[in-house]
Amino acid sequence: MRSRDVDIVMIPGVGGSGPDHWQSRWQAKLPNAYRAEQADWDRPDLTAWTSRLVETLARCERPIVLVAHSLGVTTVVHAAAGTLPTIAGAFLVTPPSDEAIAEVPGIDPAFRPTPRILLPCPALVVSSRNDPYASADEVAAFASDWGATLVDAGEAGHVNTESGHGPWPEGLMAFAGFLNRL
Repeated sequence: MRSRDVDIVMIPGVGGSGPDHWQSRWQAKLPNAYRAEQADWDRPDLTAWTSRLVETLARCERPIVLVAHSLGVTTVVHAAAGTLPTIAGAFLVTPPSDEAIAEVPGIDPAFRPTPRILLPCPALVVSSRNDPYASADEVAAFASDWGATLVDAGEAGHVNTESGHGPWPEGLMAFAGFLNRL
């Protein structure tokens, strides 16, 4: 698949991926990229977040490819445990562990535990060896349970603006390769 043939839906985590975050930069460059907007980016509520994701997906007109980061990944997996429209693929970056979710104030405890289900679409999970929110082993276990391909991004922190991943060209290349395999 080519990026112009799909609707790309960005699903940020806590804080909503500000303007310098790679998700926001990619969304600005890709004319067919949309964001699953949340009413409250700082106090995530599982029911509200999954509902908003499903509403966003219902407006898509082409095959859907998800691009999720952090708690956005957890949101995708919870939504996949329910009813989702057909998804062509999911590009999932640095999911947090259940322990990390429990430690962040304001996150609805219903996000835990993260579902350990086979995802209903091809998926690629990007892991960082020094992510403060999940160990590489925890992310590898998620990827295995979800039936996803695991990509090691090296020591990349949480793959966010704070870890120096504004534009994240390596990620965009990995995403383009993932699209080509769909």
